[in-house]
Amino acid sequence: MEKVIISVSRTEKGYSASCELLPGWVVAVTGDFDELEKEVQDSVDFYVDCAKEDGDAYPSVFDGSYSFGYKFDVRSLLHFYQDVFSFAALQHLTGINQKQLSHYAAGRSKPRKEQAQKIVDGLHRLAGELNRVSV
Repeated sequence: MEKVIISVSRTEKGYSASCELLPGWVVAVTGDFDELEKEVQDSVDFYVDCAKEDGDAYPSVFDGSYSFGYKFDVRSLLHFYQDVFSFAALQHLTGINQKQLSHYAAGRSKPRKEQAQKIVDGLHRLAGELNRVSV
């Protein structure tokens, strides 16, 4: 199964998505991420159906088995998890102070590549620790 990467950004009232495989293709929703996932699938299905009907070229990955992988920018990622993790918890996971994290989440500043990687690495470490837990 191939993975199609969807880039996700936070908007004022929801989320938007784009995909490098589909130049000019953008989906936006007002609401939560679950709505975006549904719209992404519906929109890609519609895109491929129209391309087939019109005889236009489209990426062959959509002819086989594929799944979507979502790549968030830092602001969107922090917003997505804001109801799950406090900035204090994220500070503990990432080593980045709470004030700076709140600036990233609000879009007042954009993290350098190294800071963004610290956030991703911290969340991956947590996921790895959770995967080792059993009850």
